[in-house]
Amino acid sequence: MSKVNITETILRDAHQSLIATRMRTEDMLPICERLDKIGYWSLEVWGGATFDACVRFLKEDPWERLRLLRQAFPNTRLQMLLRGQNLLGYRHYADDVVRAFVKQSAENGIDVFRIFDAMNDLRNLNVSINAVKDSNKHAQGSLCYTTSPEHNLQYFVSLGRELEKMGCDSIVIKDMAGLLTPEITAELVKALVDQVSIPVHLHSHATAGLAAMCQYKAVENGAFGIDTAISSFSEGTSHPPTESMVAAFKNTKFDTGLDLVALQEIGFYFYEIRKKYHQFESEFTGLDTRVQVNQVPGGMISNLSNQLKEQGALTRMNEVLTEIPIVRKELGYPPLVTPTSQIVGTQAVLNVLGGERYKTITNEVKLYLQGRYGKAPGKISPQVQHMAIGNEDVIECRPADLLKDEMDKLRKEIGTLAHNEDDVLTYAMFPDIGRTFLEERDQGKLVPEALEPANVDSNGHNAATEFNVTIHGETYHIGLTGAGHRTQDMRPYYLSIDGVPEEIMVETLSELDFSDAEGKERKTSASGKRPRATEPGHVTTSMPGVIVEVLVNIGDEIKAGAPVLITEAMKMETEIQAAISGKVTAIHVVKGDSVTPDETLVEIED
Repeated sequence: MSKVNITETILRDAHQSLIATRMRTEDMLPICERLDKIGYWSLEVWGGATFDACVRFLKEDPWERLRLLRQAFPNTRLQMLLRGQNLLGYRHYADDVVRAFVKQSAENGIDVFRIFDAMNDLRNLNVSINAVKDSNKHAQGSLCYTTSPEHNLQYFVSLGRELEKMGCDSIVIKDMAGLLTPEITAELVKALVDQVSIPVHLHSHATAGLAAMCQYKAVENGAFGIDTAISSFSEGTSHPPTESMVAAFKNTKFDTGLDLVALQEIGFYFYEIRKKYHQFESEFTGLDTRVQVNQVPGGMISNLSNQLKEQGALTRMNEVLTEIPIVRKELGYPPLVTPTSQIVGTQAVLNVLGGERYKTITNEVKLYLQGRYGKAPGKISPQVQHMAIGNEDVIECRPADLLKDEMDKLRKEIGTLAHNEDDVLTYAMFPDIGRTFLEERDQGKLVPEALEPANVDSNGHNAATEFNVTIHGETYHIGLTGAGHRTQDMRPYYLSIDGVPEEIMVETLSELDFSDAEGKERKTSASGKRPRATEPGHVTTSMPGVIVEVLVNIGDEIKAGAPVLITEAMKMETEIQAAISGKVTAIHVVKGDSVTPDETLVEIED
């Protein structure tokens, strides 16, 4: 065994895991020259959630980011994470889209393609692997590691042998949630090294505090490479620190040969950069051994906590973490990695916030239960399946076999907004936000989300979290420690009053300011934009989101259970149905509107 090889994740998975994938290209480029001199086996710079975040939040062209990074790293392999037939989106794409995307990624600078399928359904990897080989690039096949009654050592070794037969140049054990223990790592790596002739890598998150030990055991048992993150973006739901692992192997037969001082200087740079993104930090991205039970991966917990925070429901995170393994079991024990992590996680959130399990079921769960993401590893709950898709048939073929070629259709749909094939593929990945991005680019209106200075309120003013209040001559020292989830008119706030923790309930009273079409005064929602939902015919949503499509018009006669709206929340789409039969008398939303659970979106009268 020669030296251990390092894949550095600072420019992709590290910030995806800790700050919701928000690092901007402008903060990457100044340090690239020093990163390029380190001598990494590869640098992971693209794929995963970075493409989505660039278009949705940062208003950056992800392809331009890749080209800039390629120029900045003349001496280092650039690596990306590719979701097999899902590419970088959340559905399966036709084979011609997969081939086009891989070709463009290779031409723009990717050398190593780490390819995985969330279900470990190898049928969903074949086209991607062949496309990478056709581009003369390195295809790294992934084993998405998880634990369940359906997963054991022989299962993963068998997958490894099949990936080698499919033409992969290397294999990676993708432990996205940090579930491996040192002993299991040693057994799995040794078994793979004994049974395959291609290199074996280990990717493991540090959520449970075990990843560094696992990596050492992996190298001792023949692993070719490991994934690490520069220390200032390491540990917790990220990866073991690069500097620490380099130090651990120094002066052993596995010595990386990397310059520890140079790595430390890079760490100081990113220590300062991380402060810029403080608004995306989360208390849920640190050490948490509960991952051994709930199996929530690093990138998912960072984004999940940020989304719950935006919805005013962060205090319910523990309920969601408890619900996730239950939903996972009911869906047949899929590994939790994009997109199944979003599919399971979003459904768990809906089950918790909606007040009734499976009262609302996302479209992606319905597609999953139809077999359109691939074959589930275990048995699916027949009750959940029936609630979601009734007696619909479940497909048994490779899902993409049902898809016709798409590229010509996509080119026609996006038209002159696409300046090149890169733009067509951006639109393919995310039709709505991709189109908006391209329109805003042509109009010169691309504006990234704001980065907040510390301690500001929604108006951009410095927000006090500690102050003195004088009432009837008595002065009290108040510290605001948090706010709870609002229910109807009430929201709890948590205070420290002269050092004593207190909870107060705030009720909003002055909300009678909405007049309906007949001039009748009605109570508004918390947003003040729409009337509050008070009747069975008032269609609302289970959680905050964005209107994707309005399916009805005023005057339509519809039956209870008929689809009325499609919303998107946490990147998953949900069909909102009518609770009663009747006539549509009012519509308070249009496509693109942001909505909250207490609002009336559509009114139906029986």
